[in-house]
Amino acid sequence: MRVMGLDVGSKTVGVAISDELGWTAQGIETIPIDEEKKKFGLDRIAALCSEYDVNKFVVGLPKNMNNTIGPRGEASQAFAARLEERFSLPVVLWDERMTTIAAERVLLEADVSRKKRKKVIDKMAAMMILQGYLDSQK
Repeated sequence: MRVMGLDVGSKTVGVAISDELGWTAQGIETIPIDEEKKKFGLDRIAALCSEYDVNKFVVGLPKNMNNTIGPRGEASQAFAARLEERFSLPVVLWDERMTTIAAERVLLEADVSRKKRKKVIDKMAAMMILQGYLDSQK
């Protein structure tokens, strides 16, 4: 049984999966979505859930620095509700303030090109969200 971490953006969802013991998070992929067309990548998430035997979701909740919830946070909450409805699995909303910035910093320090960073940033942010959650469970 594994935990899936998700970094929900307006155009993509970064996906990470825990190892079976729940110690480490690995970035898996980035799923394209289209909020306006109501395409949220749930079919691909379903395939990954089946492949990895997922039993819980951790969805990044982007809070404002003053701890309020803005439009992106509300979108993440709505996405979490869709996950609960479709999969009937527990969904944890995890404070993700600064994870995308931290992921960007790591990629910059590794001298990853802008083009490559754009492709992996959401997956890496999902990994950081999930790892933060896993670390809090120990």
